Amino acid sequence: QRQRTLGLVYKDERLSQLDAIPEFQSHSTILTQMFLNRIVRKEDLKHFEASLADHQKALMGDGLTIVERGVLEHNMVAVSHLYSSVFFTRLSEILGVVDAEKAEKTALKMIADGNISGSIDEVEGVLRFHPTGSKEESSLLHWDETITSFCTQLNKVTDAVRA
Repeated sequence: QRQRTLGLVYKDERLSQLDAIPEFQSHSTILTQMFLNRIVRKEDLKHFEASLADHQKALMGDGLTIVERGVLEHNMVAVSHLYSSVFFTRLSEILGVVDAEKAEKTALKMIADGNISGSIDEVEGVLRFHPTGSKEESSLLHWDETITSFCTQLNKVTDAVRA
């Protein structure tokens, strides 16, 4: 639904008219980057936040504003489209967060919430993204895994009978 809403805004011809209004110049850039799943840079976000009212800049419990948290999560999704795996030290640089631990916590929360598909290797400090396919593809993959498992078990039984 998020992508559909962004698509409607992105395709609206009035979006380009925002650039003519000084306090809204960065809005079309931010919306375009979000619709195209591109990483939103800190500089663009600063211009965007400058146009917000004070109550829209309130800090949440994690020390981020609602906008910062939303952009952080958007950027994590954008990174998942660009990389198959990434070290948390590099991820923290891309996301513009203070340290690798913050990047890891964000990734962990998003994986647990189902916003991204991936796994965390704490020993190596790596986040591995798992490609998400359609339900049909996942059903076929599950079927294939089931058949493979059955054949492996059948081979084990056959070997045990022969021995």
